[in-house]
Amino acid sequence: MAAQAQYEELIRQFSAFGAVKRELGRILPSDCPSGSAAVLTLLGRYGDMRMSKLADLLAVDMSVTSRHVAHVAERGWIERSPDPADKRSRIVRLTPEGERKLDEMSRETTRLLSERLADWSDEEVAQLTRLMTRLRASFDDCRDRGPLRPPPPGLVPTTRTPAST
Repeated sequence: MAAQAQYEELIRQFSAFGAVKRELGRILPSDCPSGSAAVLTLLGRYGDMRMSKLADLLAVDMSVTSRHVAHVAERGWIERSPDPADKRSRIVRLTPEGERKLDEMSRETTRLLSERLADWSDEEVAQLTRLMTRLRASFDDCRDRGPLRPPPPGLVPTTRTPAST
């Protein structure tokens, strides 16, 4: 087990990580705040899903999820439709325009990470990814399914897998 001082240093590093997230957040398009980026990322990763599942993955209240969904729907990046299994529920899915927006954000995130980590070896980047994945698993992060494309700022990596509803 790590010594007390190591855990204290880890806490300091977690606190300082906010600066990394803020810089990543600055590259988001002005019409796509972080909540909207999170919706697009999760739909890109898991595919079509119920609003309730999206709220769970976002780890926010349904009213907050509804606001994020309304924002991206107004821009044509997602569509909402009734759930055939439960007419009270809605299914959300990415539109082709939403896929394009998600790809654009992923390219920008990749560009920034490749610039900032240019002096890191491939093994160091892989080691950081493994350790962050393990850390999230230690906290029971249900979103871990492995990367397909880089996430928008501060978000989990995306993969294309069907969502359970």
